[in-house]
Amino acid sequence: MQRRGNRVRAEMNAARRMWGSLGGETMKELRSLIEQHNLSISHGDVLFLANHWYVTHSGLLRCAHRHRCSGIKTALEPRFSDPAANRWVFRAIVYSSNRLKSFVGYGDADPTNVSLMVRGAELRIAETRAVNRALRKAYGIGLCSVEELGAYSSTPTASVTQAPSNGHLSSNPSGNVQPRLRDQLCLLIRQYNLDVNLVKAYAADFCGTQTLSGASRELVESFISHLAVAARENRSALVCKLNSYAQPSVEAKS
Repeated sequence: MQRRGNRVRAEMNAARRMWGSLGGETMKELRSLIEQHNLSISHGDVLFLANHWYVTHSGLLRCAHRHRCSGIKTALEPRFSDPAANRWVFRAIVYSSNRLKSFVGYGDADPTNVSLMVRGAELRIAETRAVNRALRKAYGIGLCSVEELGAYSSTPTASVTQAPSNGHLSSNPSGNVQPRLRDQLCLLIRQYNLDVNLVKAYAADFCGTQTLSGASRELVESFISHLAVAARENRSALVCKLNSYAQPSVEAKS
């Protein structure tokens, strides 16, 4: 019991490091998720986006492994799919440990309900969504999965304006960066709760330009890749790096 309590506290602390102070009710909801489903913040099982918790595909797969899932079967539903329109529908079946019980989930994807950053991968996304829904049904997880999110299929402008009003994504974080890259950068900033202005300053320095909008596409792609790795491997170190780009206050200057 003590070991379990220590694990829960460790996960709650990981959430605070990742997203800061989230409020009593939000943290209470997270604690319930950790205790009930053994989900892990540090392993990326859960994300906090737009004031809601979402489970990830990798988190669902780890849950299936813990419950000794005996297999997952997927099949394309040709009657409902339209290759010409790049619309795909999959059915997934998750089998329990003894294969006596099975749980079915359906997933669909087309260019209208996927993000620009994954456009062209609708077939794989539809299969992932089907698997996620079947896994959530099998293990009683009421959270929507990140891969099912309609918010990720919004237009570039909407993906910015729908962001939380905490200053992290209140404006376009990358100027004239092309929409697909802008979506990726917005997602990283929101996912890891980074300061948009500090990210902009870091990006400009990384790209060797005065502003991020003046950088080439190749440089921006390189920065986004670098930022994603840095945030995933050591967010605390990344935040320290970003803080070095903070402008000194007027009082400090005087």
